[in-house]
Amino acid sequence: MAAALSLHDVTLHFGGVKVLQDVTFDVTPGVILGLVGPNGAGKTSLFNCISGHYRPSAGSITIDGTEVVGTAPARLARLGLARTFQHPALQLDATVLENVLLGGHTRLRGGPVSWSLRLPGTVRAEREIRQEALGLLDRAQLGWAANLPADELSHGLHKGVELCRALLSKPAVLLLDEPAAGLSHGEVEQLIDAVRRVRAEEDITVVVVEHHMGLISALTDRVVVLDHGRLLMEGTAAEAQSDPRVVEAYLGKDATDDAA
Repeated sequence: MAAALSLHDVTLHFGGVKVLQDVTFDVTPGVILGLVGPNGAGKTSLFNCISGHYRPSAGSITIDGTEVVGTAPARLARLGLARTFQHPALQLDATVLENVLLGGHTRLRGGPVSWSLRLPGTVRAEREIRQEALGLLDRAQLGWAANLPADELSHGLHKGVELCRALLSKPAVLLLDEPAAGLSHGEVEQLIDAVRRVRAEEDITVVVVEHHMGLISALTDRVVVLDHGRLLMEGTAAEAQSDPRVVEAYLGKDATDDAA
């Protein structure tokens, strides 16, 4: 089976600083992959390379077999990539529904002329996307907030709005950047259920960067562990947590010596 997302020897330098070195792994379609590692391991930098915010110094990144290195984020959205951020990037003075609808812009055909003329096809497409957006909010138990300004919602609910916005673009690959950051225990449980449901219903591939190891253990099929910009190991969450190299990367060599 061809990989939904494939990285080969991805390397990133900022001047003389080596942020990523020869990172290589594949993500099989339909898998939920966790990208984990200690602070400074390069996880967010790698996410930024995948999502087009950074251009790698070397290496290849493909989505469904298409090379995407150097592709702008807007173009990547049309190729089936969506991303959420650790700090949700919402238009706080717009309504919740308006924020979600921003995720559907890549699905509108035509251009500024057809949009401004309000041609029948454009109006019909906008109506369909609006109904989908409302449906996503209902499934996320946020339908009640559709017409409220986004700034009236809590941080945890902002995360739900951003996830709905990402899903409205109909992604093949969804990147979740620390989705549990700032959430309560109950909200984390709801997030795990939501992502599982999305994967089952939409048949999408998910890559999640997260420090919350409870979420990683409960949610992911496999994990990739980074340390100092290099791939340290790949396997299940349970295998990662019992791997002495991973324990050393997180806790230091003394921890592994004590365990021995």
